[in-house]
Parts: sequence; structure tokens; C-alpha cells
Amino acid sequence: METGVTDQGFPVEHIDTSRPHPARMYDYYLGGWDNYEVDRAAAEDVMKLAPDTRATARANRAFMQRAVRTVVKAGVRQIIDIGTGIPTSPNTHEVAREIAHDTRVAFVDNDVIVAAHAEAKLTNEGNAAFVHADVREPRTILDHPTIRRLIDFDQPVALMLVAVLHFIDDASDPEGILATLGDDLPAGSHLILSHVTADFHGEERRLTDGQDVVKVYDRTTAHLTLREHARILPFFNGYELLDPGLVQATAWRPEEGTGKAGEAGGRTVACYGGVGRKP
Repeated sequence: METGVTDQGFPVEHIDTSRPHPARMYDYYLGGWDNYEVDRAAAEDVMKLAPDTRATARANRAFMQRAVRTVVKAGVRQIIDIGTGIPTSPNTHEVAREIAHDTRVAFVDNDVIVAAHAEAKLTNEGNAAFVHADVREPRTILDHPTIRRLIDFDQPVALMLVAVLHFIDDASDPEGILATLGDDLPAGSHLILSHVTADFHGEERRLTDGQDVVKVYDRTTAHLTLREHARILPFFNGYELLDPGLVQATAWRPEEGTGKAGEAGGRTVACYGGVGRKP
């Protein structure tokens, strides 16, 4: 580890470059440069086991963009994006502001690496802020003064957990986390959620390759929990799923795309995506 302080005031010694990091691995899947050799090596191990990993990451990113456009077109003007990850343009606020320039976005992540990038790249355009917090402490997020300053909980909010909950194991009670996060959201709010899965592979690959991928992530700073459709669907309790429901990410309203999705046709995308509306 290094020592010192980043330009944004975060201790550099908290940035561990000796172990693979899921956010940096995801950046590598997307073709980014904010990663280290240790991340690239782990990512390559994953892609050998699951050759469609890069396509899945890009499909997940494209799903996020379509979902954000959908909720903003529905009138939502404020977003809480939890598990922001290393910024990759177009970011949530850029997508939203293509439709409504006054959309307010609060980015949330628990990682110091993401925090450093987010402070530099996401919060310099106004109506956007970053909160360094952990989704496992949802009340801390909702009560954070930055969230309370930026987000009006009397008006609909889009809550985003895109490619986040597969890093929350069952012992951490993801349903309880979502229930708490939803407590303060008024009617008309939306939940945007995606989650990796092994459902779209054959039974043998699901049981072998899926578990081998999990073992790779066991070497990183966060563990991976693969879930099936029936286990992900309850995350939308309290919300009415928009059509077409919880589906493979590429199948969620592909007509909402812009031609920049980058999704590879004919490949197995190992990710579910869905959007729910709070009645």
C-alpha cells in the first residue's frame, strides 16, 4: 500500500493495490484504464471461466442508461445512485440530463478509490454530490446531510443499485437493506436494480463455472453471491415492476437504446435487470 493523501483528501494508505478490486475489474471489463495489473489478472481469470463477462458488463451498463432514461421520462428529477463505481462516461447524471438538465444526482459508494474518482469527475457540474457510505448501513445513507440537502423526499426519487447486491451476501440481509432504503421514498419513486446470475448458462456450467468465478472474487476485496431469478425477484417487494419485468439485461426495453449500448448480440449475458415503481 502507498501512504499519503489523495487530492480529494482520502488517505492513500486505504487504497490497496495488492489485491484485485471489483470496481477496478469492472472498469477493465468496460475497457477502462483505471485499474492495476492485479485487477487485470483477476479479470482475465474470470473471463477465461466466463467468456461473456465483458459482454455482460457492457450490457449491464447499457441497461442502466435505458433505465435512467425511462424514469426521467416518467418525471423523476432526483436520483440516488448507490454503488457508483469508477466513473465511466456517460455517467448517471449525464444520461439523466440528456432529458432533464435539472436532474439532481447523489452518488454513493463505500470505496475510497471510487470516492477519489467521483469527487474529481462527478460532482463538478452542480446538482450532484458524492457520499462516502456503505449500503450495508442504509439509514446512514438516508440521513446523511449531503443526501438531505440534495434530495427532496417529498418528491419521487429513483433509487439505483446497479450491479451492487451480488456483493451483499444473504447474512447481510439485502431485503432488509432495500426495505430501509425504501422507507423514505414517496409514491412514484422507482427502484433500478441489476444483478449477475448463472441462470442463463446450462446446468453444468452454472454449477461449475459459476462457483469457479465466485472463487476468483474470493481473492478480491469483495465476495460475489450469484443468485437465481426467484431469489432476486423479492428485492422488488414494495414496488410494481415495469414491463417487461425482471429479465435478462439485454431484454429490458432494448427499444430505449441510443445505438451506443455496445451490447454484443447472440452472446449469453449473465445479468438480470428490472425497474420497479412504488405505488
